[in-house]
Amino acid sequence: MAYWLFKSEPSTWSWDQQVAKGDAGEEWDGVRNYQARNFMRAMKVGDQGFFYHSQTEKAVVGIVEVIAESHPDSTTDDERWDCVDIKAVRPLSSVTLDQIKADERLAEMVLVKNSRLSVQPVTDAEWEIIVALGAG
Repeated sequence: MAYWLFKSEPSTWSWDQQVAKGDAGEEWDGVRNYQARNFMRAMKVGDQGFFYHSQTEKAVVGIVEVIAESHPDSTTDDERWDCVDIKAVRPLSSVTLDQIKADERLAEMVLVKNSRLSVQPVTDAEWEIIVALGAG
């Protein structure tokens, strides 16, 4: 299993909206960055990810699971853009970007190095650390 991080502005798509979709989940659409798209193309059903609220909150707030592998993004006719479907698994106590940046074990995390990337990989070690931080 691989781990990922999905970023969304809460005013555009929030954790609560993701949870409301239930087991049916939702497309992670609208990504228009080639690197983020390529990460989605590498995802497999069962992979898990952090749901991250960007902009004002800047925090990991939950865990999601990939339920459909890469397919054409239904929000565009441009065949260059794909998406995956995800469903909410469980909430986490908020783990802020400041907390993540302050933890030297997470210094190499993509979120710290390239915080603008909307879909990004997370290492096994980073996953374990953030899950532990969000358990409280």
